Formats: sequence, C-alpha cells, structure tokens
Amino acid sequence: MNKEYVSEWDQPAARSEESAPAKTHTVAGVKQIVTIRLDVDMLEWFKSAGPGYQTRINQVLREYMEANRVRAQGEQH
Repeated sequence: MNKEYVSEWDQPAARSEESAPAKTHTVAGVKQIVTIRLDVDMLEWFKSAGPGYQTRINQVLREYMEANRVRAQGEQH
C-alpha cells in the first residue's frame, strides 16, 4: 500500500439519514469488540499503511456488505 496516499479510511464515516440503509437492529457507528482470525500476510498489508488498520478493514468489509446488499435487492426485483 502506498504510504504517501492519505485515505479517508481513518476518518469516521459521514452518513446522512437519506443515504444510509434502514436499520432496525443495529446502530451505525457503534462498534463491538470481536476476535477474528486473519491471514498473516493480509493483516501485515493493512498494518503497513500505518495506524488505523482496523478502521480500514472495517471499511472494506462494509463496502463488500453494501455491494452485496444492493446486488441481493436487485435480484429480488
């Protein structure tokens, strides 16, 4: 990862109520501590970009979740 690149990953996600999907059982921005097993090389890659690696991993997972949520909604219509 390019260390000169300053990503928005380390910043809290700004969400408006209009753009955020309706959530009935979770609150956006609330974090829960979990234990997850990751491949060593992948974890080292995220850490190599500097502080905020957990936030970056969370952002990648959120983008994957949202992309699949949109895809699933498209298949239902």
